Amino acid sequence: LLNLCLGRTLLVLLLCRIGNSTCPYKCQCFTELQVLCADERMSSLPRDISRQVREVIIMTSSLAYLFSNSLMESPQLTKLIFLNNALKSIHLTAFEHLTELQELELSGNPNLDHLYLGTFSKQEKLNKLLLNYNSLETILPGLFDPLTQLEVLQMKSNVLSDLPPFLFRNLRETFSGLASLEILKLGNNLIGNLTSDTFRNTSQLTELHLEWNEIAQLDDGIFSALANLSVLNLRGNRLTSFADKAFGGEPTNLKELNLKGNRLTELSLENLSSLTDLTLSDNQLSSLTENLFRNLTSLERLDLSDNQLTSLPEGIFKDLLSIEVINLHNNNLTELDSKLFQDQVLLKRLYLSDNQLETLQLGLFDNFILRPTVRLHGNPWRCECQLWYLHNWLIQNLQDVELLDLVACERPDSLRKRTLVSIRRDQLVCHRSADWMSEPNSCSLQVSNDTVVVRCSVEKCSPMTVKVQFQEENGEVREHILEKESDKAQCSNEMLRERTID
Repeated sequence: LLNLCLGRTLLVLLLCRIGNSTCPYKCQCFTELQVLCADERMSSLPRDISRQVREVIIMTSSLAYLFSNSLMESPQLTKLIFLNNALKSIHLTAFEHLTELQELELSGNPNLDHLYLGTFSKQEKLNKLLLNYNSLETILPGLFDPLTQLEVLQMKSNVLSDLPPFLFRNLRETFSGLASLEILKLGNNLIGNLTSDTFRNTSQLTELHLEWNEIAQLDDGIFSALANLSVLNLRGNRLTSFADKAFGGEPTNLKELNLKGNRLTELSLENLSSLTDLTLSDNQLSSLTENLFRNLTSLERLDLSDNQLTSLPEGIFKDLLSIEVINLHNNNLTELDSKLFQDQVLLKRLYLSDNQLETLQLGLFDNFILRPTVRLHGNPWRCECQLWYLHNWLIQNLQDVELLDLVACERPDSLRKRTLVSIRRDQLVCHRSADWMSEPNSCSLQVSNDTVVVRCSVEKCSPMTVKVQFQEENGEVREHILEKESDKAQCSNEMLRERTID
């Protein structure tokens, strides 16, 4: 048994030794196909990379230059990643021998500000190119022309100010004749102007990311060639308006549109009927038209938070039958119509926090089937009899309200800062002012246990109608009407007497 154990130990040591002997100095090899080199003192590429290796990752090194012969001994590589190095310059023919390369990343090099035309001239099999977090200022026309099979291109977090027209003119499959590029990420640059020529020959594009740039205007038809576009991210630009004319005025297949953090005051979304996610938060929207979302019948998530909305049209959500999330956080809403959410039966999340709501209309939440998660904190709730509906709803749906301990009264002073759920229903009283009797045609409510007393002050010659409505659990409403008629004869005599005196 001892001899067997010693034999196994020697075998393990021998295997480890063989593995170490084939792995380049200062690098780690997890398999025979993968090499990782991460050494801050490494200033040149290892020369002893095995011909079996297919993937090489160079991280956090002091490597500053890639010369024409730096990679000539590894033509078999299919994946090459340079991440967070000190690259300053890449020779025009540095990748010339890497004809099998499918994925290439040159990211995180703060001193890399240019790429020579022809750098990727031999990479016809490349399908993924990442050039993120560098200091690239310009991209030369024709740089990507040889990359006929490129599917993913990223140039995030550089200092690009514009893109040359027809930049992607040759990005098409040789046999099918269709553009191969599917994902284009250009976020965190200085891009200000785009033209329709920029996206010529990118008809297969499904994702376009232009967030955190300097785009102030989108010309009509600028995205008209992107028939398969599913995701468009324009967050953090300088847009003051957005119109579906950017797609040529035709229906699109767009699923996700992110316009967060612009300066929007105007919107037109008529032809975006395929949208499922729409983000309009952190803009300058103060009002919305009733038919703005009328054609967005597939919409599931709508974010209108952090705007300047004071009210919403009654039917603005009318046709959003598939909606699951509505976010109205941090606006200036003072009132919500009782029928605002009558068609949103599948709603899962509703955020009304940090507005100016003092009460909620009777029946506002009655049509929800799934008992959505709701946020109501940060509003100046007026804890009087008008709040009965909300109070009852809260008591019955405690587990569905987030940050319930922050849903508190603003008025009256006697209940200020008290949480709504800590108050008894009979404390929600409509207080009448001291001079209420002198106010013509005014009424007050007083609650005592299960009795509601309505007192109205009416002038002798002024008729008044008081309607009392009882709503049953099944939604049926019974209405009782009390009418006070004026004494026409007496009022007529008084009026005649006044005229005579005059």
